[in-house]
Amino acid sequence: MKLVISEVGEESFATGGAARKAMHYVLKVDIGGISGIVAPLLGKQPPDSHVWILEGEAPAFVKSEQPLYNDGPLWRIELVSPVWPKQDK
Repeated sequence: MKLVISEVGEESFATGGAARKAMHYVLKVDIGGISGIVAPLLGKQPPDSHVWILEGEAPAFVKSEQPLYNDGPLWRIELVSPVWPKQDK
């Protein structure tokens, strides 16, 4: 089993009236082997986790969307002050 981390790209947000950019990462569990083929068929493939990090001299956590336990719901954890652009769904 491996954790595969990939960059999605920068996303803009504002905090305290100042524009900033956070790097969006996707964390994917790669089960591998026969289990990796069977897990999605049985609904046991863990969902991807999304994490946003403010990069710089002192990187800082901004937001995450991920399950906190096996088969749990997706949780969004974020700082209070960032304001993200509205996304059309």
